[in-house]
Amino acid sequence: MRVLLTNDDGIEADGLQTLRRALLELPAIELAVIAPDGNRSAMARSITTRRPLWVQEVEFEDGTVGYATDGTPVDCVRLARLGLIEGFEAELVVAGINHGSNLGDDITYSGTVAAALEAIVLGLPGIAVSQQSAARELDFRAGAAFDFAAAAAFASRLVGELQNVPLPGGTLLNVNVPGENPTGVDVTRLGKRIYRDELALMEEREGGRRQYRIYGEASYERDETGTDLAALAQGKIAVTPIHFDLTDRSGLSALRRYDLKRLVAPAATEVQS
Repeated sequence: MRVLLTNDDGIEADGLQTLRRALLELPAIELAVIAPDGNRSAMARSITTRRPLWVQEVEFEDGTVGYATDGTPVDCVRLARLGLIEGFEAELVVAGINHGSNLGDDITYSGTVAAALEAIVLGLPGIAVSQQSAARELDFRAGAAFDFAAAAAFASRLVGELQNVPLPGGTLLNVNVPGENPTGVDVTRLGKRIYRDELALMEEREGGRRQYRIYGEASYERDETGTDLAALAQGKIAVTPIHFDLTDRSGLSALRRYDLKRLVAPAATEVQS
């Protein structure tokens, strides 16, 4: 199996390097690494369109090589898909291990999850792997200390058995590993973050120029049964299947009962007049 490994913390990040070494131990795996040249956390599905991308070959300590780019995590997946590495066509995209968890609503900000989303947009399976710090934070702020061994072992075994996992097409797996040795694994749904962000004025200069901080402390419904948040709070690995179709099925039926067509004629009349 040809596996593309990427992340949003940068190609030198400990999380990516620990997972890279674990994946290399799998039999019959051809591994390619394309990752940002520095931290691109919370960039979500950003892509680079207004300038060319720089790419630099990077040699790892074991003699293998990867590719660092000044683009985003999604750019990394696109670079692989468009033939950056001659003769390599990914069959699976693995993103991580992220320094900090990606849970609940916060996955929409995550560059790690975005890379796996790009995989399923391109018709490939994707796995996003994130790790809590030892401080057991529940948002995407990176704590001071990480032990990626358990996350790397679980993710590599999952990759090794992916062909046997009953995963529908167009679905990625969002994996979050607790900061301490996991006590089990739960298949979960996304939890809900309670937003308590604050607008704080940090600095004010002449001419009306002001600097604001808009991020606050995270709060979650941690006791909501069956969620990724609850699983991590219990010391378990959370595995959440996610797809890209954001269509509200019940909303389709409701809107179809509403006569939207009657809004067209008045609009056309106004334009003509």
